[in-house]
Amino acid sequence: MPLQIFTFRSNSEFQTPLFSYPPNYGEHKYAIPTQRKTCSSRVYFSDYWKVLKEIQNLCKTSSWNSSVLRYKQGKFETFGGNFSTQNRISYFVHYNESTEVPCGFLKKFPVNDSDRTAMEECKGLVVVSAIFNDHDKIRQPKGIGSKTLENVCFFMFIDEITLKGFYKHHLIPEKSENYKIGAWRVVKVMSKELHENPAMNGVIPKYLVHRLFPNTKFSIWVDAKMQLMVDPLLLIHTLVVNENADMAISRHPYYVHTMEEAMATARWKKWWDVDGLKSQMETYCENGLRPWNPDKLPYPSDVPDSAVILRKHGLRSNLFSCLLFNEIEAFNPRDQLAFAYVRDLMSPRLKLNMFPVEVFEQIAVEYRHNFKPGVETSGGESKGGPQTKNTKRADNDLLYVNGSCCSKCQRYLLEMWGESPG
Repeated sequence: MPLQIFTFRSNSEFQTPLFSYPPNYGEHKYAIPTQRKTCSSRVYFSDYWKVLKEIQNLCKTSSWNSSVLRYKQGKFETFGGNFSTQNRISYFVHYNESTEVPCGFLKKFPVNDSDRTAMEECKGLVVVSAIFNDHDKIRQPKGIGSKTLENVCFFMFIDEITLKGFYKHHLIPEKSENYKIGAWRVVKVMSKELHENPAMNGVIPKYLVHRLFPNTKFSIWVDAKMQLMVDPLLLIHTLVVNENADMAISRHPYYVHTMEEAMATARWKKWWDVDGLKSQMETYCENGLRPWNPDKLPYPSDVPDSAVILRKHGLRSNLFSCLLFNEIEAFNPRDQLAFAYVRDLMSPRLKLNMFPVEVFEQIAVEYRHNFKPGVETSGGESKGGPQTKNTKRADNDLLYVNGSCCSKCQRYLLEMWGESPG
């Protein structure tokens, strides 16, 4: 069956570009081709105008989310608080609405007041992305309906290094106070006041979008390496509203088990601290993480591709995002490693739509990151240059600790390999 996405009539789309880039910027260079020529199911989008009206009505309904998540307050040395394992676990079961859940913002998120006001005034649906350390190019969404920009906010968070790149390519004037590039309102984050690692700063808008935009009802996170190809209203309507889901996210194209992703993270040096990866996986194995099996259905996989995340803001999705952020801050920004651990152990359970990867490949186009020879990327891995002085060399295999295999994850691995734990 040929890949096909059914969408709205072309006369509802913008017919002119959202932004005119300078010729030397290369926003469409180095797209990564997809390999799939067939798919098992098609995605049908409803009529654009009907979707627009339905989403507008949902966003006007004040009683659709009666449960409110309360957040821990206070002043800490770090943005997330660095809570212990047992302290983090104590918040996984949440039925007492008076309980305050740790969810970042224990230090002020450093943006200017005009941007903060605009974020609070955004209502309905927000599309969010981030570029830190000049890691990607800013790209405009495609397939946008003629009324979408009036009903959807687009926010791009950047740091000082990325802003200098925008100046260099003349994407924005240097004397401007409020930055705008096509659909995106660009928000400068004073990142030196947050985490040293740029990838950790990107995790804040990725998982705490409900706190940055407290008056929105829906959100779509888009990694900056991705370019949306379908109107966000249609995506939310089809993948979240119609599925009665709290969150929608693609399955990983290759991995089903968390340990597979952890092994790949170590093998391909996607994170520099392999000893830290071992500690993280042992913590999760010791506290209840199991490999995927049919008993986990309707969850079809333990590993997502988190480059695009669609959410309905409510107690379950907000709780999941807070708990996952706490795990990321405790260990590393590789969010796929904590995904199933949080999802499976939290209560109430998350209503999750993990859609097929071929759908993901049709709703967004992936591009390569900006290449900087010898410079460590935002995820901590080294590309094209020597390891930085911060890199911690560990054993060659993630599974071996002090010469013995598997340690606290032995039961997990035996189950994953289909063997009896004994």
